[in-house]
Amino acid sequence: MSPIGYRVPEPTNEPIFTYAPGEAARLDLKESLKRLSRDCLEIPCVIGGKEVRTGNIRQVRMPHSHHEVIAKFHVAGPQELQAAAEAAQKAKAHWENLAWTDRVKIFLKAADLLAGPYRSILNGATMLGQSKNVYQAEIDSACELIDFFRFNAYFYQQIQDQQPLSVPGVSNRLHYRALEGFVLAITPFNFTAIGGNLAAAPAMMGNTVVWKPSDTQMLSAYCTLKLLQEAGLPDGVINFVAADGPVTSQALLGRRDLAGVHFTGSTANFQHIYKTVSENVGNYRSYPRIVGETGGKDFVFAHPSADAEALVVALVRGAFEYQGQKCSAASRAYIPQSIWTKIKDRLVEEVRAIKMGDVRDFRNLVNAVIDERSFNKISSYLEHAKQSNDAEILVGGGANSEIGYFIEPTVILAKSPTYKSMCDEIFGPVLTVYVYEDSKLDETLKLCDETSPYALTGAVFAQDRAAVDYISLRLQHAAGNFYINDKPTGAVVGQQPFGGARASGTNDKAGSIINLYRWASPRTIKENLSPPKSVGYPFMDAE
Repeated sequence: MSPIGYRVPEPTNEPIFTYAPGEAARLDLKESLKRLSRDCLEIPCVIGGKEVRTGNIRQVRMPHSHHEVIAKFHVAGPQELQAAAEAAQKAKAHWENLAWTDRVKIFLKAADLLAGPYRSILNGATMLGQSKNVYQAEIDSACELIDFFRFNAYFYQQIQDQQPLSVPGVSNRLHYRALEGFVLAITPFNFTAIGGNLAAAPAMMGNTVVWKPSDTQMLSAYCTLKLLQEAGLPDGVINFVAADGPVTSQALLGRRDLAGVHFTGSTANFQHIYKTVSENVGNYRSYPRIVGETGGKDFVFAHPSADAEALVVALVRGAFEYQGQKCSAASRAYIPQSIWTKIKDRLVEEVRAIKMGDVRDFRNLVNAVIDERSFNKISSYLEHAKQSNDAEILVGGGANSEIGYFIEPTVILAKSPTYKSMCDEIFGPVLTVYVYEDSKLDETLKLCDETSPYALTGAVFAQDRAAVDYISLRLQHAAGNFYINDKPTGAVVGQQPFGGARASGTNDKAGSIINLYRWASPRTIKENLSPPKSVGYPFMDAE
């Protein structure tokens, strides 16, 4: 039992380690990278706390050195997926009936473990398996995941504190129940913290989960599961299965006990899930909660009053950190002619100076894209730009997959605002710039708002306050996370709740109390402390 009066500590964001030469954290991480590079980990499915080996094995290869295999994992089929759902249902009664304070303490302990001995493990797994440099891994798999655990616990307490009015003779309260059934968490390759949070947030709220990570995030996902197990997560609360998407959908989306789907990935896959759930809506015990974040075609819009130096830094960092494989990455920019003449040469110079290579060389800012399929897709856009009369590659444009899946950071100058790379989600280190006439601000704002079906992140650069307000209003539906004089990436838990609308998802704001409400089913409880003893009402008495 939790102590009476227990309160979740008020969280602060986890400090970011610098990993400067000679620091203990850097030396520890280097050792972790050596160990993970050497030891080829075997990753089973974990169902009801038991390790399940199917014999259908796939490999985890370093994207930046694809001849190096760092893990092998067992792939689940329909039988294992069904078993995972059954295990979640079996574990549910005990888990949801635990005091909420006892549940959150497990995740708070996980946060402390991750801030300590697991930091180098999870950072190392993320760097090697997902090709992130040390800083990108640190802000993701360490800091953001720690923040998710701590802030979600605090938000959960705030939810518990929200209780209805009681009046003399009547006691009222809200019981924040778990959903009735299991939650399916389908998670992407690009953020270890997203993978952990999509499974952990519903679990903290009393739900049990079937977690299907991306094949290309399997190593760090498994390390996250081991972290939660060490923190005391009971068997069956989160069931870990590697599986193909179509097999998962067929096995689990039609189950009567599906309570919700927590998803980050492609728009096409999310729309398929949404459609499948709608087609089965009459079969479910309750209407499943569908929460999804599906990407974006994120913009930077510059006004003639923009600070040119700050704009260049935002474009380079926003477009090319983690190889542009952030759903928030700056992918298109609208720059007025008067500013473009000031920044063009410096932008090209800064991009050309970026070092690219293996994550184990800490001098590299940019590393490899995630796999061969991604490499081929991005390369096709570069080839199109080279052949098109509507585009010019200003810098970059190279691609080489001999050792790793390396795409040079590339800036394309588009002569048309509807050129292919101004419209399509590329998900790679490619920034397309459209230069507009200063006098055509309104026309260009309309283009920015209507060119893409997405509405995830965007940024405006302007020193003129009236211009900031005007552009912010005109683009109010174009981005769920909007930045003023900053790059459109880097949302921090508790500071910038993350999510977008339109084709970017359901905008349920991970990193905030909003997301947690989606995993609770409130029950109103009224207790009459002085129940009536007769049927009649006073108005019925005789005159």
